[in-house]
Parts: sequence; C-alpha cells; structure tokens
Amino acid sequence: MLPTPLTEKSFSRDMFDVLIRAGLLAVLLLFCFRIFSPFLDLMLWSVILAITLYPLHGTLSRRLGTRGGHTATLMVLIAVLILLVPVYLLGTSIVSSVESAMNIVRADTVHIPLPPDSVATWPLIGEKLHGLWMQAVTDLPLLVQKYIPEIKQVSLALLSKLAGAGAGFLIFIFALIIAGIFMAYGESGSRSAVSIVSRVCGPDRGPSITELCTATIRAVALGVIGIAFIQMLLVGAGFVLMGVPAAGLLALAVLLLGIMQLPATLITVPVIIFVLVNQGATTATIIFAIYVFVAGLVDNVLKPLLLGRGVNVPMPVVLIGALGGMVTNGIIGLFIGPVVLAVAYQLFWQWVQDQPSVSRPDNLRQS
Repeated sequence: MLPTPLTEKSFSRDMFDVLIRAGLLAVLLLFCFRIFSPFLDLMLWSVILAITLYPLHGTLSRRLGTRGGHTATLMVLIAVLILLVPVYLLGTSIVSSVESAMNIVRADTVHIPLPPDSVATWPLIGEKLHGLWMQAVTDLPLLVQKYIPEIKQVSLALLSKLAGAGAGFLIFIFALIIAGIFMAYGESGSRSAVSIVSRVCGPDRGPSITELCTATIRAVALGVIGIAFIQMLLVGAGFVLMGVPAAGLLALAVLLLGIMQLPATLITVPVIIFVLVNQGATTATIIFAIYVFVAGLVDNVLKPLLLGRGVNVPMPVVLIGALGGMVTNGIIGLFIGPVVLAVAYQLFWQWVQDQPSVSRPDNLRQS
C-alpha cells in the first residue's frame, strides 16, 4: 500500500509549527542573553582562570591530600593576598606622593633647581627642554597657566585609565573566586564540557576540540603572565641597580601593566627622564636608559616565542588570534581570539583531509 502523499495544507501547517517553535526558541535565547550579558566578561574570566590554574590545583590536592574544594579555597586566598599587597602598597605610595605635592603647593615652597648646561646639548629636544626648564625656574605660575589645557587632558586621561584599571582589578578578584568554585568541581565540569562539544561537533571530534581549547587557553595565559614576569625582572633589576626610589613598587607596576597588555614604557620612560634630570647625562645613566627602554620592549620579542607553545597549531595562528582578539575585544579577546582561530584552523584542515576516496578507472590504474 503506497503512503499517502503530503498535502499542501498539512505541509503548510507543519511549516507554521516549525516557525513558531523557532521563534519562541529565538525569543528565549534573546532573553537569556540579555539577562546573562552583564556577567559575560566575569564568567569568561572565571573559566579562563579555572582552566589555567586547574593543573596546579590537581598537583596541590595530591601533595596536600586535601579535597578539591579545600585546595581551591586555599589557592584563591593566597592569590587574593598576593594581588592585594602590591596594590595596597602602590595605592598608599600614590596617595602619599599626592598629599606631599599638595602640601608643597599650598606652602608655596616649590623650588626648582637651575637646569644643567648639558641639557641644552641633548639632540632634538635639548634646547626646547632647557628653555621650558628655565621658564619653570623663573615664572612657574605662567608656565602652568600656559599649559593648563594639556595638563587637564593628561590628568583626565590618567584618571580614566586608573578608574578602568581599578574596575578591571575588582572584576579579576571576583573572577578568581568563581574560578575557585569551578576548580572545586573540575572533573564534572570537564566531562560536561566534553559532552557539550561532542554534541555540537560530533563524538569523534568533541574530545580533541575540547583539549585544543584547553591547551590554547593555558598557553596564552602562561605566555602572557610569563612574559610579564620576565619583563618585571629585567626592568626591576635596572631600577634597583640604579637606585631608583620605590624600585620594587615600580617593578610590580610593570608586572601589572604586562598582564593587562599595556606597554611597559608607561613606567620606563618617566623613570628614564627622572634619572636623566636628576643625575645628568653620564655614561651610567645613558646605559641605564638604553637598557631599561629595551627591557620595556622585550615583550614584543617574547610573545612570538612563548604564546604558541604546547598547542598543536602553528604559532602565527595563535599570535594573530591573540593580537587581533586584544584589538577587537580587549584583554578578554587576548584569550578568546586564539581559541577561536585555533578551533577554526583544526576544523578547516579536518574538513580538507576528510575527503572521500575517488575510485579511478581501470585504464588510469594500469597506466
């Protein structure tokens, strides 16, 4: 008996039902996204930190013989203390410096020494800098009044940067706490991630793609933190040997800038100017200036060497993903960009290699 053909009326009714279900599903997803969007960056940071720190969590759990939750709590407490101590020292140093500067201005005891004659001989900026310095010595209020618009713009930009850094630091602390919760349930979370990816990409590719995403996130995170730490050691060593005031705090500031993917020249250039102004252009200060300036740019050399390690993807793919993601989405994009490009790269080549074998005619086989 032949099956009854699908009538036009039943076809339109079924299509209408499908459209209604798809519309309701789209509305549900839209509402879910709107509700979850304020916490999107926080949750992404939490997942990134949990994936990065989970191998250390497992090692500590085995050596201490504690449960996963206790180990995660201990790691979060230690990490928060490590982060809060330098931030507190840096904040108190800034506050005390601002208060002392305000007291000097109020007391009208500002005394600027005469510029050395050697400043005028500096190439390119020597004469202009010498003239500004002399004007500051002779008539500082007029000089300040002359550059009030520029000072205001710089001050507002600096305050906005500090406010953004403070908000980012608070988000990082909360993300670290949530990451501790994720690490406490790491095994079940890993199985859930593999199940979700397998449902989307298939059971054959799910575990490999999950492993690729995990390895990429860890490689980028360790590369960023490792590069920032190396840069802090190099720059900090120069500060200490030159006797720069608050060298330790400045080195910690270099570390924080490196983690936030901001240039270390924000610290090194003002320190170089401070040393040259106070000690003059001697052989030691010139060597110090060259060394610190180069050390502040060493991340540009180390990133191509460290970011792609441990990932079965060519290094340029990871590097382009990190830089492009950072440009488009900030620090979060630094991790999301390489993961997306690495997964897309692997899927593309699996699609290229997964070609059906074409049987050739017998005459071509014999030839």
